Amino acid sequence: MNNSSQELTPINYYLEPGFVVTPSNPTVISTVLGSSVSVCLFDRKRKVGGMNSFQLPLIREKGKTTTRYGNVAICTLIRMMVEDGSKIKHLEAQIVGGAYNQEISRLNMGYENVRIARKILAREKIAITSEDVEGIKGRKIVFSTHTSEIAVFKVDKLRKSDWYPYEDDRIS
Repeated sequence: MNNSSQELTPINYYLEPGFVVTPSNPTVISTVLGSSVSVCLFDRKRKVGGMNSFQLPLIREKGKTTTRYGNVAICTLIRMMVEDGSKIKHLEAQIVGGAYNQEISRLNMGYENVRIARKILAREKIAITSEDVEGIKGRKIVFSTHTSEIAVFKVDKLRKSDWYPYEDDRIS
């Protein structure tokens, strides 16, 4: 059997907060979100996807921009997909995250993170095909880059062990 007819087994990848990934092989990306937001992009024609995880909505200071900020992370994800051969007209987005817990913060950063995601995707004319945003629960998500399927697990409390590298209080 030649390589082109073999079914590729997806790779599992944990996306840390403040990062962007556009894998070249089928990959199942997971991350954990509180007030953070992930935008999952999928190219309907090429059947490839990518994902980001950002913590803050935007930064305007030149020289201090990182993908921890939504305005940088979303534009970076779009640019990476386009540079890899995607066309904007074939992209669709899913937005997940943006929880708000008054006990943790007086600022509703989750709402602002969701708002910047919607704004940039609308400006770029990328359709949002699904959202699971805001509310008070954190989320654990799993995104398949080759099918655009996403699983969202809502949790009352994110444990320190939910973040990579995983620690002992995590249930196997």
